[in-house]
Amino acid sequence: MSLRPDLALVADLVPAGSRVLDLGCGSGALLADLIENHHCRGTGVEIDPESVIEAIGLGVPVIELDIDTQLDEFADASYDVVVLSRTIQTVHRQVDVLTQMARIGSRLIVSAPNFGWWRHRLRLLRGRMPISKDLPHAWYDTPNLRFTTLLELEELFGRLGLTIEQRIPLSPTGEPLRVAGAMANLAAGAAVYVLKG
Repeated sequence: MSLRPDLALVADLVPAGSRVLDLGCGSGALLADLIENHHCRGTGVEIDPESVIEAIGLGVPVIELDIDTQLDEFADASYDVVVLSRTIQTVHRQVDVLTQMARIGSRLIVSAPNFGWWRHRLRLLRGRMPISKDLPHAWYDTPNLRFTTLLELEELFGRLGLTIEQRIPLSPTGEPLRVAGAMANLAAGAAVYVLKG
């Protein structure tokens, strides 16, 4: 199974042999790849029962629970890497989830769609809600609860004492972009962050 480009990038950021907790693991594709190709051990966490069944079908150890309220079931420093891939915009309590991630693991990998991407700004100027590959749903049927720009997401990381070790802006197709600084907030459809608590 080949991973989406952004998930392949996340997989490359996980050291071989790590203990990995994948929050909002969906079908378990990332964790299955990490177990098979990177010799990692880990657990997926997912709230959607159909996705849990898919993950089990891939041989991924998965727990069905709500990451907004049940991350206290994991012990301190029980994982090397905690992944939150394209999920932060779907949870109710971003601050609590990030704080719990820093308690559970020493390395955090977070990816998020960028509401500040220039095409989203243009759609808003036209009176339309942003829709893109990273934000593909209409406003009335989106699973996303909170929208952020990269700038504001990074401010939240700083407020929580999370250090950004690496920021990888992504094109709308999930390929890394060569932009730095504030331009990433304008040019990237999404970004992947490596954080330390």
